[in-house]
Amino acid sequence: MPPDSGHTFTTSGAARATSRPTDLRARGEPFLWGLGGALAFGVMMVAGLLLLVLWNGFATFYPRPIHVVTLVNGDVIAGEPTRTEDFRPPATEVAALPAAVRAGIETNLGFADRTLYRTGNFDLYGDDFRWITDYAVARVATPPDLYLFERLEWGAFIGRIKSVDLAGATFYAGGIPLDRLVAAHDEARRRWRQIREIEHDEIGRVNQQIESERLALRKVELRSGGPATDYADAARRTDARVVTLTGEYEGLAARAAALKAENARYTITLTEIGGREKSQNLADIVRFYPANDLSVLARLGVYFSRWGEFLTAEPREANTEGGVLPAIFGTFAMTLLMVVAVAPFGVMTALYLREYARQGRLVSIVRISVNNLAGVPSIVYGVFGLGFFAYIVGGTIDQVFFPERLPNPTFGTGGLLWSALTLALLTVPVVIVATEEALAAVPRSMREGSLACGASKWQTIHRIVLPRAMPGIMTGLILAMARGAGEVAPLMLVGVVKLAPELPIDGIFPYIHFERSFMHLGFHIYDVGFQSRNSEAGKPMVFVTTLLLIALVALMNATAIVVRNRLKRKFVGGQF
Repeated sequence: MPPDSGHTFTTSGAARATSRPTDLRARGEPFLWGLGGALAFGVMMVAGLLLLVLWNGFATFYPRPIHVVTLVNGDVIAGEPTRTEDFRPPATEVAALPAAVRAGIETNLGFADRTLYRTGNFDLYGDDFRWITDYAVARVATPPDLYLFERLEWGAFIGRIKSVDLAGATFYAGGIPLDRLVAAHDEARRRWRQIREIEHDEIGRVNQQIESERLALRKVELRSGGPATDYADAARRTDARVVTLTGEYEGLAARAAALKAENARYTITLTEIGGREKSQNLADIVRFYPANDLSVLARLGVYFSRWGEFLTAEPREANTEGGVLPAIFGTFAMTLLMVVAVAPFGVMTALYLREYARQGRLVSIVRISVNNLAGVPSIVYGVFGLGFFAYIVGGTIDQVFFPERLPNPTFGTGGLLWSALTLALLTVPVVIVATEEALAAVPRSMREGSLACGASKWQTIHRIVLPRAMPGIMTGLILAMARGAGEVAPLMLVGVVKLAPELPIDGIFPYIHFERSFMHLGFHIYDVGFQSRNSEAGKPMVFVTTLLLIALVALMNATAIVVRNRLKRKFVGGQF
């Protein structure tokens, strides 16, 4: 039977449709390539940033050679080459150059090369970096008798040793016994550490006890309302105790003075490349080495020694040298305290919203508000933390529990506790949202099965829902931890400082001092990068501190991820 016209039209239309070329837009190919390209571009940006930080961070402490640069005009400088760049010299300067040099600059499109040298000797030069253009250099040498001295004050000194006085035995250049100098330096540094332990720990403990006695007497005075028998007795006991503590203080001070006097007998006289001299105590030199006469093992020894100092010592020279141990400790303690504060509040809020609250307009408004809180600028949280936690809550605590300390605030100012609570408020929306999603992912059949077996609602949540949702809850805590550890803006208002004289945890009762200010790696990066007297001097410390902060956050996150994965394996397949 011949096909009808309608059937013939349908067949020919299908044939024409299959004969047309494939429409890529209909299949979504351009969008797929766009999304893949955006992902690849983002990954490359992150990888590039990490590589930049890793390269500059790990290379910061490796000792470089010292160049002695003789300029065309006869000037001589000595320093470590740090970096080289292209620049466009002024036209008037180029016009005064020899024809051959001028032709080379013109061939290079008007650009020339210059090198930044770390000359050190800030106390003599007034600056510790200097740019030298390549066409101004007559010759470069690396003499083996040049030393780099890292000092407690004024930064590095680059020069030669003129003489050494070791407790009355004077040695001059050419006859200095280096082994004896190294041994004397080690002894001087050991005495310096003893002096610091006496002044910082032992004398600090005595001063704290004297202050406690004064505050206790002040408290008795406030309670009695004026001179009374109990106050007079307390005053006599306090005076006797203060006399004893003062004698202990004077004994410690005498020990420190004796050690300082012994260190004053060991001095070294240095000369810079131009002949100017600098004399100082041997104990004030952290380390020294002949930069141009080091073997590979010696260079690695200096490298790891600097890393050890960076991780275990306190900062010096406006935070551009030394270590960051207080900042490491402060960052870790604040992040841990923040997690302890944010976890219960975030989880309890999510449990109520998901499991107990009657779903309706009010709960929807609460969820929208929680989501909007995640977009509030962090500095707003800092202002709120300062106003509410420090001034209102902390001021009330001072008036009720520490009236004897007023007008000096105890909790009425920025500190570790208020910083942790402020960041807990900042990150609690992340925990709430992640916990709600984890609770919603638990199958409803498991809840119904538990209730059918006679378990109460709380028993079902406690034994069935929460264990299954724990990996998702841990994901929210990981995100909160990562964000909180890297925040800086709110901390600048509620507790972080440039240099903290005391750690929040020490051996003095009550051992954990939540009211104390602290240092933070993020703020340390900001301070060194933007507040130091010399941006070039702070740049190496910025990279190495950034590397350390990334490593610390990665370590804390890795620990949380390991816990989360163990929970996943434990409860996979419904095994309890």
